[in-house]
Amino acid sequence: MNDNSPPVCNYEGSDYQRSFWQEGGRAYEDAVEAVALKRLLPSSGEFMLEVGAGAGRNTPRYKNFKKVALLDYSRSQLEQARDRLGDDVRYLYVAADVYHLPFVSGLFDGATMIRTLHHMADPLLALSQIAEVLRPKAFFILEFANKRNMKSILRYHLRKQSWSPYSYEPVEFAALNFDFHPKAIRNYLKANGFSIIQQLTVSHLRVGILKKHVPFRLLVALDALLQRTGGLIQLSPSVFSLCRLEEEKSLPADGESVFKCPTCQTPIPGLGHDLRCSGCGAVWSFQDGIYDFRQK
Repeated sequence: MNDNSPPVCNYEGSDYQRSFWQEGGRAYEDAVEAVALKRLLPSSGEFMLEVGAGAGRNTPRYKNFKKVALLDYSRSQLEQARDRLGDDVRYLYVAADVYHLPFVSGLFDGATMIRTLHHMADPLLALSQIAEVLRPKAFFILEFANKRNMKSILRYHLRKQSWSPYSYEPVEFAALNFDFHPKAIRNYLKANGFSIIQQLTVSHLRVGILKKHVPFRLLVALDALLQRTGGLIQLSPSVFSLCRLEEEKSLPADGESVFKCPTCQTPIPGLGHDLRCSGCGAVWSFQDGIYDFRQK
């Protein structure tokens, strides 16, 4: 780790799960994302990485996997996830920086990154870290906030916003909150060895008046129909991409280690206690069921 690392969006101490998802009128968004994940997730798997797990909103949807590693920078979010999900041995709770993942190479046979890339100041670096910890041919489900959505297109042509939805560079509409152009995302994925297998467009009907007056089940059903258009064009505010890692990456350094030191990359064997790196001497804590690999 070094001082040149990209900034990290930290939800430490936030009540985001309650204020945004439970009490923020987001039942429609949650339901249509569940539809997309059900369509894209494989029927089974061994060990999956959930990047940006937060308070574990999506984690129960990965029930077909034998083990899931929940990764988030915020320890308090992981504490909320652990309170909800419990001490099930299927779950591994890890507080860490996505730019310095503390896992050995080739560990996971799948990963998801939902509502997380939009906080990435360096998406290429984040995706390269994810690719490194995946096995060859592993799946990866990426959700991104789409700058070329219908609302932004209309606002741009009505001169109510200054930035163009057609340009490829990300737009930072708030601090560490980015929208991306679909072609830019395709380029980021290709640069890191991923090929896109399927795309779904999600949250087409994310409009207050519709959410208020259209019956909930009808709204979700309509969005579920519209999701299939994602293979042709992406005009919704959210896009889900099912990808496969085509380029072969390094295999795990040994069969005993899950973690590696994020400072010096040395594999660290063992689980269930504080971890000391034999390479640089760094100690990474394990407390209340959560491993903490954040920079000291």
